[in-house]
Amino acid sequence: MPQAEVELSAAGAHAALEALASDDRAKDLSFFFKTGPGQYGEGDIFLGCSVPQTRSLIPVFRSLPDGELDNLAASEFHECRLLALYVLVWRFEHAKQPEARAALFERYLDWVEAGFVNNWDLVDTSAPYFGKWLVEHPDAELLDRLVASPRLWLRRVAVMFTFAHIRAGQTSVAFEYAARVLGDREDLMHKAAGWMLREAGKRDLDGLREFLAAHSKVMPRTMLRYAIEKLAPEERKRWMQK
Repeated sequence: MPQAEVELSAAGAHAALEALASDDRAKDLSFFFKTGPGQYGEGDIFLGCSVPQTRSLIPVFRSLPDGELDNLAASEFHECRLLALYVLVWRFEHAKQPEARAALFERYLDWVEAGFVNNWDLVDTSAPYFGKWLVEHPDAELLDRLVASPRLWLRRVAVMFTFAHIRAGQTSVAFEYAARVLGDREDLMHKAAGWMLREAGKRDLDGLREFLAAHSKVMPRTMLRYAIEKLAPEERKRWMQK
């Protein structure tokens, strides 16, 4: 879609997404992302775009004015918020100046706090990238505040931030925050923490084994299964039996 054919605004981005949408896909996505009463995605609304379709619009809308990007992030439509996050991540990844990266990180936190980053795919497609800022500029106070939040998505952001620490070889951060959510009531947190433990174990197997030795008996089963997924079958069996 040539940029000349679209309006560089939140409304223009919405229209571009709507042109790619499918009613049948919208129904499937609403079911997949648990949007029913009492479910984690309650009330979320989908246009019906695939991830590749949404990503294809990054080059078209990556130069949205800041205010329009904020408006897009505040949309009631899931794919609009996803596109806004893709654009923000693109800007962060391409920003060279520390001041620009700091401003983009703060904007991301503003969106998180405002409730715009409110489903697992929105968290997972953004937090691992913005976590790079916390690798470069450690802020344990921020991570502590997020992981202690009563809001599910803020806690998931905290855990997913640590993916950047894992990639930077700082696996101890991932182990620390996985331990913080051992008693979390939400299965989506068990999955996120288990995923981070698995990734940390790829780089620090001894560290993963130490974590499991300390916590396997009290870990939620989902978290444990995710954490040991890449271990040898016999070792997985031993941990599941402890």
